[in-house]
Amino acid sequence: MNVSLHHKYWCEEHGLNLPCTWVMACAYAPSGCAVACGGLDNKCSVFPLSLDKNENLNAKKKSVAMHTNYVSGCTFTSSDMQLLTSSGDGTCALWDVESGQLLQSFHGHTADVLSLDLAPSETGNTFVSGYYPSGDAFASASDDATCRFFDLRADREVAVYQKDSVIFGASTLDFSLSGRLLFAGYNDYTINVWDVLKGTRASILFGHENRVSRVRVSPDGTALCSASWDNTLRFLPVFSHHITT
Repeated sequence: MNVSLHHKYWCEEHGLNLPCTWVMACAYAPSGCAVACGGLDNKCSVFPLSLDKNENLNAKKKSVAMHTNYVSGCTFTSSDMQLLTSSGDGTCALWDVESGQLLQSFHGHTADVLSLDLAPSETGNTFVSGYYPSGDAFASASDDATCRFFDLRADREVAVYQKDSVIFGASTLDFSLSGRLLFAGYNDYTINVWDVLKGTRASILFGHENRVSRVRVSPDGTALCSASWDNTLRFLPVFSHHITT
């Protein structure tokens, strides 16, 4: 399976060959000098990038993460040196990119973990400065119908977002710009909005006619976009439906 990299301005392309039939996750390093990819090979590999189109990036590939099931998500932390992954083996893990060493493993889910997202780390953010240190927390979404919140420094789970009435798996999530809200898409076609501090559901959003495959908050934090198996994208102002950040 190939991963294609396109230069924003020059329209140049690099092709990366991965030894798996399905690439499920990819992420740029904060510096923009590397990209991580993973999928059904149970690995997450990191490729250093180059402006030389003829350079063989596959020869510089470094296998960083190894799970016992497929890699569903990956994201770098605040530097190029650490990588977070989520997996179908029900765990999330933090890896050292240089050595490939497992630094921390996060457990608690009872089914496949399908998505993960770092808590926002903007300077002066009241959420991260008043509740968790910047960049030291992340959330995961699982097929067990829960979302979980982990503290990287404490190496433990600190919150679970669930309700007895929520019985379908969560497939995707994203934080609001402030980090106070967590938007999670579910297989019952809904988006649940969780209050991260209180641990309660703040709202539930309807509209899709099939499972929600991806949710993303706009860079300025004012809008939410959701993608679904119903072949539609939906855009919602974050401040509507009594949703606030």
